[in-house]
Amino acid sequence: MALASVLGYKSNDDFSRSMKCSKTDDSIDRFDEKLNIENISKFITLPPFSDPAKYLKMVNDNVDRVRIQFLKGTTTLAFKFRNGVIVAVDSRATAGGFIASGEVKKVIEINPYLLGTMAGGAADCAFWERVLARHCRIYELRNKEKISVAAASKILANMIFEYRGMGLSMGTMIVGWDKRFRFCYMKGPGLYMVSDDGERISDNLFSVGSGSIYAYSVLDAGYKYEMSTADAIDLGRRAIVHAAHRDAASGNIVRIYHMKETGWEKIEEEDTNNYMYRYRQDETMNF
Repeated sequence: MALASVLGYKSNDDFSRSMKCSKTDDSIDRFDEKLNIENISKFITLPPFSDPAKYLKMVNDNVDRVRIQFLKGTTTLAFKFRNGVIVAVDSRATAGGFIASGEVKKVIEINPYLLGTMAGGAADCAFWERVLARHCRIYELRNKEKISVAAASKILANMIFEYRGMGLSMGTMIVGWDKRFRFCYMKGPGLYMVSDDGERISDNLFSVGSGSIYAYSVLDAGYKYEMSTADAIDLGRRAIVHAAHRDAASGNIVRIYHMKETGWEKIEEEDTNNYMYRYRQDETMNF
């Protein structure tokens, strides 16, 4: 089976056993059929209560001994310009007022020509974009060509749509480059935003996360589609640094990627504080 071989399993039985979930209550069935690309979502264990988001909020509000903070913060952005797409993110992970990590990789490298960003629940974004990577690989094996950005983002949106109301927390962007026209989709750089209710939007510029309002202030002031690559990289960097300075839930490392026709390229990763000091010393920067 193609999917099992891609993931390195010797047989379909091994793959099926590894994906089966234990039964948590009578409402959750255990699936015994072989896994294939059409029923992969059936193997995701559902929580043992009907409305996870409502139940967890009740637990957090009414039980003194349990304090589950689902307040999250981040800053991710991506925008098109004449030479491709710039993707810039921070690296801070928070849970309420607690900084859980300062080294989270919020750009998920789906494959050499597709990127995804992470905003919301880290586990949700990482898991579903890995599932998307499997779908994209299967598409390549079946059709002998790369999947389009539009199709990849649509697959992700369809999967997420099935789990509306189940407590997912996602605000992810899918970035790539289409080398030919497909139906009504344009050739060239592609940028789509997919939310946790399955909504899918295409535009030239997006910013997602608690620091996005600060990032937008820089992007709106400096964005031009015809800008050079150097100017585009600097704009993405300044937007993340500004958001990290103003938003307590964003910060640490700024990572920048450039999506080109030949695939993505990692440009840099550096501490936002280093840039902050440089910008403050530059009298020409209105920061």
